[in-house]
Amino acid sequence: MLASRTTEFARRLRAVALAWLPGWRGRSFALARAVGAPHGGDLQPSACPEPRGRHFSLSAAAVVDSAPRPLQPYLRLMRLDKPIGTWLLYLPCTWSIGLAAEPGCFPDWYMLSLFGTGAILMRGAGCTINDMWDQDYDKKVTRTASRPIAAGDISTFQSFVFLGGQLTLALGVLLCLNYYSIVLGASSLLLVITYPLMKRITYWPQLALGLTFNWGALLGWSAIKGSCDPSVCLPLYFSGVMWTLIYDTIYAHQDKRDDVLIGLKSTALRFGENTKQWLSSFSVAMLGALSLVGVNSGQTAPYYTALGAVGAHLVHQIYTLDIHRPEDCWNKFISNRTLGLILFLGIVVGNLCKEKKTDKTKKSIENRIENQ
Repeated sequence: MLASRTTEFARRLRAVALAWLPGWRGRSFALARAVGAPHGGDLQPSACPEPRGRHFSLSAAAVVDSAPRPLQPYLRLMRLDKPIGTWLLYLPCTWSIGLAAEPGCFPDWYMLSLFGTGAILMRGAGCTINDMWDQDYDKKVTRTASRPIAAGDISTFQSFVFLGGQLTLALGVLLCLNYYSIVLGASSLLLVITYPLMKRITYWPQLALGLTFNWGALLGWSAIKGSCDPSVCLPLYFSGVMWTLIYDTIYAHQDKRDDVLIGLKSTALRFGENTKQWLSSFSVAMLGALSLVGVNSGQTAPYYTALGAVGAHLVHQIYTLDIHRPEDCWNKFISNRTLGLILFLGIVVGNLCKEKKTDKTKKSIENRIENQ
């Protein structure tokens, strides 16, 4: 009797162990057998397909996919599943906040988090406006046909109400800043609304996007200092616009064939086979403006080291770019997040080194005074 029970227990234990071996087929069926389910029950191997590579993931796309189904179209309308655009909007803000920090200090973490929240909301609002304007065009382009409004997952009225909610929350973030910054931030709303229309009017819609996306280069400094210093903020803003012309021209090469068919314009079509020469010019202008920023803000060696790394990144990006391969254009486009983070790191470390330099200078002055 005891032997038979022991044998039965061993059989069930073996079945459970086999059920959790990686790649073992019929896992649910084995578990059912282990706990004594009848052979003819509902759980059959064919009724429970084998899971294929299900891994825990914290990627933006995975988070959106795991959200409640009614919310998913709205999250995709905000492009939360593709956060690269939010990064490219946010990074100029971080540069400006980092440059405005006191010598020897880290950037204001509260401001960084506040601007991060604002970047998510304003990028989402910009995408909503863009998709509302472009829904008829998006239906004709393979890459954009699945966007929520174009696909019919969200109506125009629903997207309009959703846009109002995003802008209201963004206004709440803006009201946390000083009065100068509130006025400066509000003045960018016209750019946010109109830049999606530029592709119908001019071959330079990327310039309009650059003027919009880099407004944080002005706003970040004013949020810390209370106003803008033109000697730092203007060249920083200009460098951001040049950067946008680089990465968004690369991005636009993905859609150039569809753009020709439906009558939209872009710098990718304007530059054509001369794209690399144009991008090289924009890179030189960007690096020159960032060098001026460093001089005018009293930056130190780590900043210029980071600037050299940014230059190397741009050279590699442009030299290896294949404008006729959409997948390569996408990879080059998203690599600009790394570029922006390198520059931010250089600003932070360079600013921390200012204190060391200042301390040495103070001690030197004090020693001279004592020796006199």
